[in-house]
Amino acid sequence: MSIFSRLFSKEKKEDLNKGLEKTRTGFFSRLTRVLVGKSKVDDEVLDNLEEILVSSDVGVGTTLKIIDRIQKRVSKDKFIGTSELNGILKEEIAALLAENNSDNPTEFTIPDDKKPYVIMVVGVNGVGKTTTIGKLAYQFSKAGKSVLLGAADTFRAAAVEQLIIWANRVNVPYVQQGMGADPASVAFDTLSSAKSRGSDVVIIDTAGRLHNKTNLMNELGKIKKVMSKVIPDAPHEVLLVLDASTGQNAIEQARQFLAVTEVNAIALTKLDGTAKGGVVIGISDEFKIPVKYIGVGEKMEHLQVFNKLEFVDSLFSEEDTNG
Repeated sequence: MSIFSRLFSKEKKEDLNKGLEKTRTGFFSRLTRVLVGKSKVDDEVLDNLEEILVSSDVGVGTTLKIIDRIQKRVSKDKFIGTSELNGILKEEIAALLAENNSDNPTEFTIPDDKKPYVIMVVGVNGVGKTTTIGKLAYQFSKAGKSVLLGAADTFRAAAVEQLIIWANRVNVPYVQQGMGADPASVAFDTLSSAKSRGSDVVIIDTAGRLHNKTNLMNELGKIKKVMSKVIPDAPHEVLLVLDASTGQNAIEQARQFLAVTEVNAIALTKLDGTAKGGVVIGISDEFKIPVKYIGVGEKMEHLQVFNKLEFVDSLFSEEDTNG
């Protein structure tokens, strides 16, 4: 049986296919054009493929790795033609993602031995951070987990208000002290409340002021230190939210956040609104940090657990690529 056998439900798979439609159609229309009249994978085809991958925001370093892998396969097997290129490309991208994402989840789960499981969410304003928190809360609640939100992005009044709106929408409790409050104090209160409530999951929102990195580093460091006083190994997950539609800017943002704090999971939003979905591959490869969640639409169900096999399968799906 193929490694690309169906893992997601039909509905989830359809959402993923639709979410990647712009990336897929853009990529394949360009690939089809460069292969017209070609029967053999030669240097010209590989040069053109390289250009297509880079322009799909896969990133230069990651693109060169993929091209190198394909070159090695072509030189081993002289009979590889352009008709087989899609299949080889699909396999090599899946292999590359497999190296950087060891597990292959399909559901929203947390470790059994961490209660509450504490997620600290970081990311600049405008990437969909608070929306991702709301959707995460919804998905964990749907999976039977009790969730508590902490509004520690106290730099902007709108951020606190938006988190409260989401908490009410998905019917989960929250802790807030309003704009201008000490973010570490909010985090402390949230974790203390989670312990007394017996919450399964705590999600803490934080400010994303990258223009002042020293302040951001100090603030995030203080939040972590205060959290560890309540729960010694918290936060268990530092989730960086990036906007996929910004392409290479998302990669630059990841670099900047990694310079000021440890990150062990990534969420990529707004994949449905962009042809730059290749950035998922580039980010996964460059930072060796698991891409854990992807946003493929507006609905709450459109935040999905990132499954590398389903992602690559949808990226190479033949649906809508001929239109």
